Amino acid sequence: MDFQLSDDQRALRAGVRELLAGRFGRDRMRAALDTGTGVDRALWRELGEAGFFALRLPEAQGGVGLGLPEAVLLFEEAGRALLPGPLIATHLAAGPVKGAAQGETVVAVLDPGQPVAHLGEADALLVLGPGCTDTARVQDVAQVRDAATPVRSMDPFTPLWRVADPVEAGEQLPRGGRLRDEGALLAAAEQLGSAARTTEMAVQHAGEREQFGSPIGAFQAVKHLCAGMLVRAELARCAVYAAAVTADPVEIAGAKLLADDAAVRNARDCLQVHGGMGFTWEADVHLHLKRAWLRSGQWLTAAAAEEVLAGDLC
Repeated sequence: MDFQLSDDQRALRAGVRELLAGRFGRDRMRAALDTGTGVDRALWRELGEAGFFALRLPEAQGGVGLGLPEAVLLFEEAGRALLPGPLIATHLAAGPVKGAAQGETVVAVLDPGQPVAHLGEADALLVLGPGCTDTARVQDVAQVRDAATPVRSMDPFTPLWRVADPVEAGEQLPRGGRLRDEGALLAAAEQLGSAARTTEMAVQHAGEREQFGSPIGAFQAVKHLCAGMLVRAELARCAVYAAAVTADPVEIAGAKLLADDAAVRNARDCLQVHGGMGFTWEADVHLHLKRAWLRSGQWLTAAAAEEVLAGDLC
């Protein structure tokens, strides 16, 4: 299959990258980190105005009328920029939840057995059915927040809450199982963006940092690390783009596995290329690694993805 992007898709990706660079570049990202800002409401509304959340809604409903392949491009850019917040849940809830498409409503997701990210900042809650149950509901977040307990998060941008009691009330949504699959695919796209970005960071550092009078990128061990990072990122890219075209649950499971592996291992190898500098708070490498670790356990875990792939072999 030919996965070359069309001119319109390239323009879409470039526009989102430019928007995020202007509104959430490194300086603003670091400022948000220092202040503990999770969801920037002003930026959220700008994303809504740009069509980030309404991308796949029909034009008759005020959306852009595009599909999963285009959504993957947007979330890939969000992953590159380390953009925080429940982007996926708000995107999936656009339409059923009033204000989500416009960026006025922040929607978090509750996946049974998993901590809830950004519960304290959310206006609504997307509740997924247990396991692979083909159900999903929209719940009033206030009822859940009162019974939730904050828990420590490895990602400083992603506050987590533990919900002890199951949530059974709320408005039933159609296509609940598809929402879980689509969420897993968009999470894989974010992982892909992070894997590509850490590859770029490693290559840039290897070309600038000198030891023994030569850039460290001239040393074979560093070359091998960077080459391995590129291979993992491009393999994940092929899988994610293919799953976006087919929307097949089995291919989505494979894409999530490959993208999770690429994001985590590329961040670790990027840290290795940076050496002692990579372990410092001032370097951004640890932020990509922590987000990749956290995201690998969201929407579709490695164990669940492996079960989907194994079941397809029977």
